[in-house]
Formats: sequence, structure tokens, C-alpha cells
Amino acid sequence: GTRFFYANPLEVDPVAHDHRRDLYGGAIQAERQDWFGCACCPPNVARLLASLGEYAYSQNDEEVYVHLYVGGSANLALVGQKLALTQETRYPWDGRIEITLQPAAEMAFTLALRVPGWCRQASLQVNGERVEWNLYKGYARLTRTWQPGDKVTLELAMPVERVAAHPAIRANAGRVALQRGPLVYCLEQADNGANLPAICLPREASLQATYEPELLGGVVTITGEARRQTAAGWEGALYQPRPADAAMEPVQIKAIPYYAWANRGRGEMLVWLREC
Repeated sequence: GTRFFYANPLEVDPVAHDHRRDLYGGAIQAERQDWFGCACCPPNVARLLASLGEYAYSQNDEEVYVHLYVGGSANLALVGQKLALTQETRYPWDGRIEITLQPAAEMAFTLALRVPGWCRQASLQVNGERVEWNLYKGYARLTRTWQPGDKVTLELAMPVERVAAHPAIRANAGRVALQRGPLVYCLEQADNGANLPAICLPREASLQATYEPELLGGVVTITGEARRQTAAGWEGALYQPRPADAAMEPVQIKAIPYYAWANRGRGEMLVWLREC
């Protein structure tokens, strides 16, 4: 919370980036910067946290919208009737969100829960029973008469996905990025060693998500088997005919959420991985 980035590069070589400039003429840093005496962007984080509740929920006389999934509570009023709402979740590490409704008395209204665009599969339960719902403009809507203590459970599937770029993005041709839930992931030198571009991810490789409470304040990491190209057989040559069995060695990779990189010293970072 005391150091930050202005630029958000998707690939970093610490030596090369010390000599590159961003769109505003500033150096593209390979490590987080100290707080500036006069900073325009980072103070917006403090402003966001102070007003987060206004972004999480909204309402009208007949509907309550839940926009953000974060543990906490809200006190609302619909047509003069009070409604308390409590949300419990480990999102974004887990796609299970539990919302307990406490209307002052029996009350009919629509509860609308955001289904993020990244989510391919979602399910809803009310008091432990699966219910049907319709999706309208990105929200799952439940219209019913609610009783004090009713509990709504939303399950958002969070498989590890490989994300491809449009073919016109030349720098990403033949590459994929890893995403789980709302988070994009990256490889960092601290976990995978130097020369990250030498790593390629086999198309058939399985990827596992694991919560590591002691790492970077507690994060879900993605691990899997990959391959790393070695310099065996090159003997100092810069170019040579590609051998049919180019030297590759198996390697275990670990990806961390992109937001958490550059907290363990200077090193390489890579979002878009070669696929092989």
C-alpha cells in the first residue's frame, strides 16, 4: 500500500525496461515506485475505498441491485420499509456468495445479482433450494415475497481459462494469458526463474488453482507442467538450422494474480505465454 505503478506493462525485463519510456515520457519501471509528493492517480484508490458502498448496491422502489461481491452489510429502504442485507464471500478467490436478507416484515421485491461477463456458468439457491432465474442485462433477477432470514446463494464457476488475443494483435500471436474468475495472472521470476519467454505452455497441459495463505497476503495461484527451451547444442552460436528435437526440458510453472507482481524484488514478469 505504500508503493505503486503508473504504467501496467504485460511483460518486463528489468534491464530493458529501465531504458524504455511510457506514453507520458516517464520511465517504464520494473519495480514499484515510492509515493510522489503530488500524485494524481494513486489517491483515487483512497477515494474508491471511502465510497465503495455506493458502488456495491443500488435500489429503486421495487428492486435491489448487488453490483459488487464483497463481505459486508447494507441498510436499505424500499417504499418506506427497512431492509438489512448481509453478504459473506471469499470472492475473488471463491465464486460462492451468500446474501442474507432481513426485511423488517414480509416484503415483495426483485433482487438482482450481477453475473460477470467472464462467468460461463452460474447457479442460484434460496434457503438451500435451487431456483430458476432469468438473466437481464447482466443480472440474475429473483422476484418473490421475501421473509426475514431468507438466504440467497450465488455460485459463479471459476475454472482456469486460457485467453487468446485477436489475430490482429501481432505481439500476442501464438500466445495465451491465464485467467481465473475476474483475475488475470502472470509468471514472475521469483517463482519460475529467469528468461520467462523461453517457457511455453503445452496445449494439453492441465492447470490447477490452489489457495496459498502465506503468499503475498493470501492468493490463489495457478500451477501446471510446461516446457522451457534450453541452450543445449547451441555452443555460442547466434543462429543455426532448427534441430528436429529442439532442446526442451519439463518445468513446473506457478502464476500469481497480476495485481500482486513486483512485491518480491526486481525480476522478470510475463502475462502472455507462448503456447506449444
